[in-house]
Amino acid sequence: MRIVIVRDYEELSREAARKVKTRLAARPDLKLGLCAGSTPEGLYKELVRLHRDEGLSFKRVQTFNLVEYLGMGPGDPNSLGFFISENLLRHLDIPETNRHVLDGRAENPEKHCRWYEDLIIKAGGIDLQLLGIGRVGHIGFNEPGSSLASRTRIKKLDEQTIQDNSRFFPPGRTAPERGITLGVGTILESEEILLLASSANKAEIVSKAIEGPVTNQVTASILQLHPKVTVILDEAAASCLERKEYYKYAEEQRRRKGE
Repeated sequence: MRIVIVRDYEELSREAARKVKTRLAARPDLKLGLCAGSTPEGLYKELVRLHRDEGLSFKRVQTFNLVEYLGMGPGDPNSLGFFISENLLRHLDIPETNRHVLDGRAENPEKHCRWYEDLIIKAGGIDLQLLGIGRVGHIGFNEPGSSLASRTRIKKLDEQTIQDNSRFFPPGRTAPERGITLGVGTILESEEILLLASSANKAEIVSKAIEGPVTNQVTASILQLHPKVTVILDEAAASCLERKEYYKYAEEQRRRKGE
């Protein structure tokens, strides 16, 4: 893992956007895995700015959404597909045919999951997968106890996840209890992974994921075994790391070498 610690959320968003821009310059037909939630909002805002103000083109990019709520289609204002569209995709020049989404209203969800897996394989795999981390250590909707070899599937959400998601829903509407998610095994097949975490309420689980044992009770810990993972943290999210100063030193050395 490459651990990058920055001052605050705004710097985290800019650094993550710089990473995506660099990968896009190297591979204009980038296959990009997109996550939802509050953490990537700043990154998406910065990518939109780069497209609008600096002419960064995404016209050959293919995108794959990481998750969706079971029972919700991409047109539902509370769906995760709608969130990604509103915050990113509708502002970019990615052709509609290159935007791949999970559909929680699929008539046969299990068949839909298999179709989505095949879609990723036919595209040649995901080149760069964007991830956040939940307060119980999940990536996507791969909650504690998930198989570390799992594929795209329906998953019952942890009570903490449901509670955390409730803030995105209007009063009187409860957050869904189940979702569709890329599996841990599917995520690990990505060529490169970019994990973002911000705020003090993520600090404890971030330390477990980065410095603790690899365990399916902290699903994000499996990323320790991936050959190319960059983790970008703000100071608050990094506050529980025992080796924080070492990570800062190592990153400074990399930057001096132009890596």
